[in-house]
Amino acid sequence: MKYTLLISIVFMCFNSCNHHKNNTDFGSYPTPVKENLWAQYSQKSTLFKLWSPKSEEVILRLYRTGNNSKSYAKYSLNKEDEGIWKINVDGDLNRIYYTFQVKSDNKWLNETPGIYAQAVGVNGNRAMVIDMEKTNPKNWQSDISPAVNYQNEAIIYELHIRDMTIHPQSGSSMPGTYLGLVETGTKSPNQITTGIDHLKELGITHVHLLPSFDHYSIDEANLNTPQFNWGYDPQNYNVPEGSFSTDPFNAEVRIKEFKQMVQTFHANGIGVIMDVSYNHTGKTDESNFNQEVSNYYYRHWEDGSYSDAAACGNETASERPMMRKFMIESVLHWTKEYHIDGFRFDLMGIHDIETMNIIAEEILKINPDALLYGEGWTAKDSPLPEEKRTLKKHMQQIPNFAAFSDDLRDGLKGSVFEDESLGFVSGAVKTEESIKFGIVGAIQHPQINYNSVNYSEAPWANEPWQSVNYVSCHDNHTLFDKLKISRPNTDPKTLIAMDKLANAIVLTSQGTPFLHAGSEILRTKNGEHNSYNLPDSINQINWNRKYEHKEVFEYYKNLIKLRKEHPAFYMTTGSDVRKHLIFQKTDDSLVSFTLKDNANADSWEKILVIYNASNEIIDYKIEGIWQEAVSGSTFDFEGSTFLKDHIKVPALSMYIAFQK
Repeated sequence: MKYTLLISIVFMCFNSCNHHKNNTDFGSYPTPVKENLWAQYSQKSTLFKLWSPKSEEVILRLYRTGNNSKSYAKYSLNKEDEGIWKINVDGDLNRIYYTFQVKSDNKWLNETPGIYAQAVGVNGNRAMVIDMEKTNPKNWQSDISPAVNYQNEAIIYELHIRDMTIHPQSGSSMPGTYLGLVETGTKSPNQITTGIDHLKELGITHVHLLPSFDHYSIDEANLNTPQFNWGYDPQNYNVPEGSFSTDPFNAEVRIKEFKQMVQTFHANGIGVIMDVSYNHTGKTDESNFNQEVSNYYYRHWEDGSYSDAAACGNETASERPMMRKFMIESVLHWTKEYHIDGFRFDLMGIHDIETMNIIAEEILKINPDALLYGEGWTAKDSPLPEEKRTLKKHMQQIPNFAAFSDDLRDGLKGSVFEDESLGFVSGAVKTEESIKFGIVGAIQHPQINYNSVNYSEAPWANEPWQSVNYVSCHDNHTLFDKLKISRPNTDPKTLIAMDKLANAIVLTSQGTPFLHAGSEILRTKNGEHNSYNLPDSINQINWNRKYEHKEVFEYYKNLIKLRKEHPAFYMTTGSDVRKHLIFQKTDDSLVSFTLKDNANADSWEKILVIYNASNEIIDYKIEGIWQEAVSGSTFDFEGSTFLKDHIKVPALSMYIAFQK
């Protein structure tokens, strides 16, 4: 979630806690970072553990159901060394629900499922003992993630599970669910391909799922009433959200269906990236973390009040050993248990650099093809010293991570915070250096004047793939809405040309390309810029738009095909980009460059790329004989038209020519 927009989710954040005083010396706490704190199940017994160094008593309760039942057994845990409480309960407890309750400062806190819960009942209040092996779909052991040598080979598509299939014309028999998302053969009444078949037709390589861990906002016991939330209010980090399953009351179902979804994506050659939000919790005083070890997992100001870099009432303390342990083990759980192919870290700037480097190292040991990226900023100030934060400007210290390029995003379409602000494609002047900065992937390049880049005064990426290049995402206006709002009296044909040019630049730049779901069919949210809790009517993908804007869809599909077939557009190192990418001409509405010497082993010896953001046809002089690949909306991958002396570059478009 993008900075100031987080403020609007504060309704879930129980902000009354901000005045809570905390003067605890957490450094004196024992930190058993090697201890296994997950429930350990076998048919003979289950071992339960909880780290709670300051508690006076800990109780475990067992239940037959995930809600609406009284506990049938109660046990006191035994205090061991280093603040660990544990008990081994005999018998086969598979599918038995449980809670922990801690007594601290002579007061009983709330029952919780425990922060290491792997399965939960409806609304996430009780954990379930589970034999995870039994949740695996058939042939799960042979499930294979798509191979990616370098992150910028990927073409990422950011979607919300519910949005993709909830429209009445999606043709889905299971709308809004994990299984609905991967249901094949779905079509709209116009016989337009929808769902996963649409994604395959488009050609993307990875889906980025908006938060799919268990979150607070949705009442899972009342799914007959339509409800919507992006899900940036974490409740149980290690369990899939129940509202996307066919039965949230049965803790096994969401796990099985999430795995089936991942397996089906993989079978269709598509990787799955999870959007994770470890930087804050949905509740503060009442969070599962605070019900186990009061205040430890959060940062505070010197006066003891909660700090709030997330603008959600709290921020977590990734630098503390037991929070770091939790984050590392949580992402590894998703990587190993659910075969997740990467993570996007919400407000990554809140986390400390050391923790993020360890996370990358551990994930890449298990899945060397994992994609790791995040938002290189915070929403508000933090007690964590700036030099320790995983900010965009520190990406050179985090060599396995990429960060979003707001430089290119706002350079292309104007500031996301000012409706009337314009960018390169919509008529702004003096944006060309920001566009060039995006083209090279935020690295050092001798032809860029960094003083004229909109946000960054210096390169922040070591390698081009470390820049996630995008023009729109779930936050702020959709691309088409932003263009309409910033250019209110512009005709639809011109707006469409601007839209196509914006993502043409994203998909022919050296960074890692990232598309917002529906941008390929001119998605609109009726002008709403912050739709985190708005109804389906605003958030859903309207499949009628694919029928109405077939030509736009075909354009995006061809852009993706072009990128995949020509590795010159995704060089792997900064030195390669500096060697092969040469800028030719730039002014207020023109940027052109060549990719020379069969860059990155491309079959084309030389490629000329021209972005014309003006409303005029440009007469562009060339030397030698070239072949036309892209002109306006026409793609000719064979280059059957030969060019000499000059090119007529259509208004508001990308033009590409090549020499073999």
